[in-house]
Amino acid sequence: MEEPSVLDYLKAKLTPWSHEKIEIPSAEDEPLQASPARELPLPGKSDSRKPLPWRALLALALAIVAQSFLEPPAVLVPLAAFLYALSLGFLAWAAYAGEWAFPRLREENPAADPGQFRGISLIAAVVSSALAFIFFLLEDNRFTSLNLFFWLAAIALFVHGLWLSDGKSLSVRFDDLRGFFARREWVIPVTRWTLLLLAVWGLALFFRFSEIDTVPAQPFSDHAEKLLDVYDLTQGQHKVFFERNTGREFLQFYLTAFVAWLFGTDLSFLSLKIGTALIGFLTLPYIYLLGKEVGNKRIALFALAFAAIAYWPNVISRVGLRYPLYPLFAAPVLFYLLRGLRTQNRNDFIMAGLFLGLGLHGYSPFRFVPIAVLIIFGVYLLHQRAPELRQQVLMMLSLVIFASTLVFLPLLAYGLQNPGAVAYRSLTRLAETERAFPGPPLEIFFENLKSALLMFNYDNGNVWVHSVTMRPALDVISAALFALGFFMLLARYLSRRDWRDLTLLLGIPLLLMPSVLSLAFPSENPALNRAGGAYVIVFVMLAFALDGVFTGIRRAGWRVLAATLVTALFLVSVVLNYGLVFERYASQFRSAIWNTSDISAQVNAFELAGNSRYNAWVLPYPHWVDTRLVGVMLGDPTYDPVLWPDQVGDTVYRAGNKLFFIKQDDFDSLTLLRQVYPQGALSYYRAAPDLLGKDFWVFSVPDNRIGLP
Repeated sequence: MEEPSVLDYLKAKLTPWSHEKIEIPSAEDEPLQASPARELPLPGKSDSRKPLPWRALLALALAIVAQSFLEPPAVLVPLAAFLYALSLGFLAWAAYAGEWAFPRLREENPAADPGQFRGISLIAAVVSSALAFIFFLLEDNRFTSLNLFFWLAAIALFVHGLWLSDGKSLSVRFDDLRGFFARREWVIPVTRWTLLLLAVWGLALFFRFSEIDTVPAQPFSDHAEKLLDVYDLTQGQHKVFFERNTGREFLQFYLTAFVAWLFGTDLSFLSLKIGTALIGFLTLPYIYLLGKEVGNKRIALFALAFAAIAYWPNVISRVGLRYPLYPLFAAPVLFYLLRGLRTQNRNDFIMAGLFLGLGLHGYSPFRFVPIAVLIIFGVYLLHQRAPELRQQVLMMLSLVIFASTLVFLPLLAYGLQNPGAVAYRSLTRLAETERAFPGPPLEIFFENLKSALLMFNYDNGNVWVHSVTMRPALDVISAALFALGFFMLLARYLSRRDWRDLTLLLGIPLLLMPSVLSLAFPSENPALNRAGGAYVIVFVMLAFALDGVFTGIRRAGWRVLAATLVTALFLVSVVLNYGLVFERYASQFRSAIWNTSDISAQVNAFELAGNSRYNAWVLPYPHWVDTRLVGVMLGDPTYDPVLWPDQVGDTVYRAGNKLFFIKQDDFDSLTLLRQVYPQGALSYYRAAPDLLGKDFWVFSVPDNRIGLP
């Protein structure tokens, strides 16, 4: 039988007197597997294929052409808007004609909670958490073996006290595991689906880690701050909150220290980048799981594939800062929360709470996620009329809050003692802590919201650190599919009024809020780093559209065309995103950043020639290199060769040859050095041809202590 489209379902709802009851088809739809053999049509027999689904193809083509007119530099907004409107019209027509399929929502099968728990474990968890909290307060921003023990024990006891077991004892699980490893042969079935997944994971590894040492090329001041914090950590300062540079949560610093130890990359820019690239890579499994939860297995694959190669997730994962920690924890929170609300399985709510608390130790924009979680619970309750289920959901919400609070406990203790330190960074953007609002706050908010919602298809902002500036956050193919997927999801919600569709639709603006709420600095919105959590839903949404056209074409009998179309779209997206990450972003970053590595290379050569690195100095100048980065590039973040002008005279009495680096237009420092060292030699260092304005002076002085008293 032909599966009905969502439009068929909508017509059945609106005109029940003229249509039979229609059910939306299976969630798993048609798995990607070999089709059973069928008899080839004999000459003269009619083909079983339906006419070419031209409406669906035209809707997709118009969306792609429309999006191409939003690509800089030739941006034609009116033409793009007109073509997008045409595309949506053909999308509706294609859905009406059955050429565009909408996946079925998974069946809701809420189970009554058994109410079982392990009382002794829960009591012990409460006691351990209280002791952990007290010891965190007493230790004043330090992890110790004592508070760490009680904190981890409280989390473990809480989970043990409430976790619903599947009935297998620990000994049985151990026997199963031992039996598995005792087998002489392991049979691993390899299907087409397995090969597809392996290929996608291979692409993900390539896009996250290829050329990680050179893309991006140079660190900047934030990286120096991070590595100094990691250095403090290696010196025994096991902090909960690192106060340097307006304050940072602890997760990245401990991860970087581990990466440096594991890969032998020391305290370097590379260690930072490997750590954040790992974070970006580990986000992908939960995008797959979320796609499967709200769609089907094929939607999960499409979402995973496009997220793996997309420029947005790759850039914020490569830059070596905390940016990818936001989507890393937003993805599992969304997955476990949506699955938990659908099935009412207590374990999912526990997991959602644990990831929610852990995310609060990662990157400050994640602090809006608890608000988003409350709104998602509210959306579910508004769509749920059964009083028993509503009461159970409120109980599950309390589990999420308690679990997240347990994990958040160290920072909670520090925040109660130092609220200004924890909130300062957020308040500088949300309030007038650092500067006055440049206009009415409400007006700025709605203008920011509009800009943030348009970032996917129009303009992702002007911050060169984490984006290719003044272009859409998605490539042409992904942006077109996202627009179609958004309206598909909106249509499905209007037809079914299902809470999951509304959750996804609202999830995007909610996860954009950390960027939108930059009210004091509206020029920083949109920002791909602070909006990073939204891409988790964005790629699931575009996968809806791709699956819709793929399934519609397959149902019409054009199976080869469907597979060819999806493959071609994905390959084009791969090429576009490769160019954005490894060419445009890499070049833009390299041309915008100061070439500190050239100075560090000169210092390294000076040291290899038998001189002391402490006889090499950089004279600071406004808007030039961060002198601490010279030490970072040399593998020693504690080495800072800064030399202020009033200190130049003190260098005369130092033994050995000397080396000074001066910005190309800092003539005052050049004059001062010539006065102090008339015997000095001046040379001009020319940077690479693509680094305009990055030349500098090198002033070398031979050992001049001979004859001095």
